[in-house]
Amino acid sequence: MTIHTSPFADVVVTEQSITERVFEGLIGRPDEVVLVDGPSGRSMTAAVFMDQVKRLAGGLQAADLAVGKTVALMAPNMPEYCIIFHGVAWAGGTITTLNPTYTGAEVAHQLKDSSADILITVPDFLEVAQAGAEGRMVVAIGTPEYDALFGRTLEVQEPVDLDDHTVVLPYSSGTTGLPKGVMLSHRNLVVNLDQALIGADFKPGEVTAGFLPFFHIYGMTVLMNIHLGGGGTVVTMPRFDLPLFLQISQDFKARRMWVVPPVAIALAKHPLVDEYDLSHLEQVFIAAAPSGAELSDAVSSRLKCTALQGYGMTELSPVSHLVPSNAPRSGAAGIVVSNTTCMVVDPETKEPQPSGLHGELWIKGPQVMQGYLNNRAATAETITDDGWLRTGDIAVVDADGYMFIVDRLKELIKYKGFQVAPAELEAALLSIEGIADAAVIGLPNEEAGELPIAFVVLAEGGPSKDQIHAHFSANLATYKQLHQIRFVDSVPKSASGKIMRRFLRDQIAQEA
Repeated sequence: MTIHTSPFADVVVTEQSITERVFEGLIGRPDEVVLVDGPSGRSMTAAVFMDQVKRLAGGLQAADLAVGKTVALMAPNMPEYCIIFHGVAWAGGTITTLNPTYTGAEVAHQLKDSSADILITVPDFLEVAQAGAEGRMVVAIGTPEYDALFGRTLEVQEPVDLDDHTVVLPYSSGTTGLPKGVMLSHRNLVVNLDQALIGADFKPGEVTAGFLPFFHIYGMTVLMNIHLGGGGTVVTMPRFDLPLFLQISQDFKARRMWVVPPVAIALAKHPLVDEYDLSHLEQVFIAAAPSGAELSDAVSSRLKCTALQGYGMTELSPVSHLVPSNAPRSGAAGIVVSNTTCMVVDPETKEPQPSGLHGELWIKGPQVMQGYLNNRAATAETITDDGWLRTGDIAVVDADGYMFIVDRLKELIKYKGFQVAPAELEAALLSIEGIADAAVIGLPNEEAGELPIAFVVLAEGGPSKDQIHAHFSANLATYKQLHQIRFVDSVPKSASGKIMRRFLRDQIAQEA
C-alpha cells in the first residue's frame, strides 16, 4: 500500500475553539488594524474586533440564539461578517453560511435543512432573505435590530466539545447530488488553520485583498481565519472587481494574492495589470478549481513572482495539499499538509496504486469533516469505515509526493470556482412543465473553467429557451445559470451518470 505522508512539520493539536485560536493571533497586537472595508476604507483594530465578538456573543446568549441554535449569515465580505461568524462561535452556537446571490427558494432550502433560527443579512438582500425566511427572524446589518443583538460582554468561550460540536455548516454538493450541509467542528477549523499557516509559509503582517467569499470555505479559512489568526490583515471586497483588487494589492503592498483560476487568467492577460505597481508581490496562490501548468507559469512570468497551487474541498475544512513556496512544481496541486496522509485508489477495485498511476484521491487527517447533516447515506459514501475521505477526483502522485489532478469521478461542474451540481440543474429543468427529460454537463471554458449547458427533451408544447432561462433566473443563483440549451430527441441513459455526461461531452468535442 502506497500512503503518502507530509514533509511539513506536524501541527500541535491544541484544546482551543476556532475563535480562541483566532484571538491568539490578535491579543498581542490590540492596536493594529486587522480588518479594512475595501470600498470605504473604514478599519477595525484587533481590540475592537475582539470586543465586538464578545459583545455579540453575550447578546446572542441573552436572546437564546446561541447554544443549540443555528444562526444563518447571508452577506458579502465585510468586517461585520467576521464579527458575526466568531460571535456565534464564541457563544457556543452554530453558523450556516449562505451565498448572497441565492434566490428566495434556495435560501428557504438551506434555512430549513440547517434548522436555522435567525437569518442575518444586509439591507440590499433583505427582500430575498425575507422571501426565504418563512417566518424566521431576519436582521439586517447596520440597522437598530442588528445593534440590539449586542449585549453584555461574554468574557470566555462558551464551553463546547471541540470534536463533536458543529461550529459551521457550509453547504457543498460533495462528490455528487444536491447541496448538503457539511458539519465542521472547532477541531476541524483550528487544525486546518495551522496546517495552512505552515504549508503556505504565512508571515505575520501579511495583508491581502479578500474577495474570495467568506461564505465559501476557501475564503472562510484561508482569508478570514488564517489572516486574523496568523497575525495578518484582511482588506475585504464585497465582490471581485479587478481595478479595486489591484489597487488594494498595490496600496497595501500585498506579499501574496489568494485567487481562483478565472482571476489568475486576468492577472496573466489583462492589460490593466500593467498600470499597477505589484513589485512587492512574492506569490500568487491558485485554488478552488483545477489549474494547469500553463496558467501558473504565465502568471509567474508576468508578475515576476511564484505562482503556486493548492487543493482542498469543503469536506476537508478545506486544505489538504499545498505546493511549498521553496519547491514549486508547475501544474502540481500540492503535497499533503501536516498531520495528513493521502493515497490514490483504483476506482473499480479500491486497491491502492503506487506512485505514477492514476486513481481516486483518498485523504485522511484531522481536518476531515464530521459528516453531512441529516444524510448518513451520503456520509457513508464519502467517508470510509476507517476514516478515509473519498474526494471523487482522479489524481496521480509522483515519486516526490507532488499530487496532480487529472480528471474527475464526481459529477460537479466547477464554474469560476463555484460548485454546480448537475443533478440540481436537471431537477430544476424537470420541474418546468413541458420538459420530458434533461441532462446537464460542464463545457470546458478557458475563462470560467466549465460552463453549465443543458440537453433538453421537450414534450408537446414545451417551453422555449427564453422561458427556460427566465425560470432559472427566477429560481437559481447567477452561477447556476445555463450558458447553452440544446433541444434533443433523447438523452442517453446508462447506469452511470458519469458515462452519460462523458458521451455528451464527446459529442460536443466531435462537433468542434
